[in-house]
Amino acid sequence: MAEPRAHETGRPLRADARRNREKILTAAVRVFAEEGLEAHLERIAKAAGVGSATLYRNFPTREALIEAVYRNEVAQLCDAVPGLLAQRPPYEALRAWTRLFLDYVTAKLGMAEALRAIAASGGNPYGQSRDMIEAAVADLMEACVAAGAIRTDVSPGDLSAALAAIAVSSAPPAGREQAERLLDLVLDGLATRP
Repeated sequence: MAEPRAHETGRPLRADARRNREKILTAAVRVFAEEGLEAHLERIAKAAGVGSATLYRNFPTREALIEAVYRNEVAQLCDAVPGLLAQRPPYEALRAWTRLFLDYVTAKLGMAEALRAIAASGGNPYGQSRDMIEAAVADLMEACVAAGAIRTDVSPGDLSAALAAIAVSSAPPAGREQAERLLDLVLDGLATRP
């Protein structure tokens, strides 16, 4: 039986190993977007500037790489919240984050079939992603409530569900303008009135 990898045991990765892992994930997003999820893993390794052995040491299967790409995208989406709140008023941070959410869902749609296959085979690609996204929405909403910018009678779960429905129903590139208009309608309905 192979020894567990550092990222699987909870031990931190060495700095060079962490950089290689991040390069692989970044390259995988780009290559999968260009060539689809059946892109050769060797192409991803080359795009990341690492050897195939390094890729397989981090991600022993295509499914493991796809799942890691998905989880990384969720983490990046959620990690954007503090920066947005530091740079903008809360309501504007919420609005900007909803656009990032659209980008995230649009990218995820290309992975949907592969993620479903991973789930059907017993994997759990979605893991804590729903909770992470709802927590990000809750942080944004709490800041907005504290600023008096939004109503207090809407839960983060309600807003998360509305965002997901809008993003999925307006996902094709031609639907982006409609999705942004629908997001604005939801956010306008959420805003407090003088």
